[in-house]
Amino acid sequence: MENWQERVHQFAKKHNLSHSPGVTALDLLSEFGEVAKELLKATDYGHHDPIDNPAIADELGDMLYSLCQLATAVNVDLEQALTAALAKYEARWQEKGHPGSGQ
Repeated sequence: MENWQERVHQFAKKHNLSHSPGVTALDLLSEFGEVAKELLKATDYGHHDPIDNPAIADELGDMLYSLCQLATAVNVDLEQALTAALAKYEARWQEKGHPGSGQ
């Protein structure tokens, strides 16, 4: 089975939706803002936990699409990048007791 990044790439190629990395990065930021907006609405600006919300799922899907597009535009394999990130976090956890990059 092909991965998400390849599925997005094939869809974008079929529909001529590929853009430069800069445009794609701005699109990703825009989608991130839409996720944040839906979270604010779903939590009444932090007054309660979000409940199952189709709008959040929809915006996260859009954000994932944009992330896959950006990764392809800059020739990054997201599966390899995630594997490397998890290994980095695990090493920090073992060394520092937490996965963060700070002290």
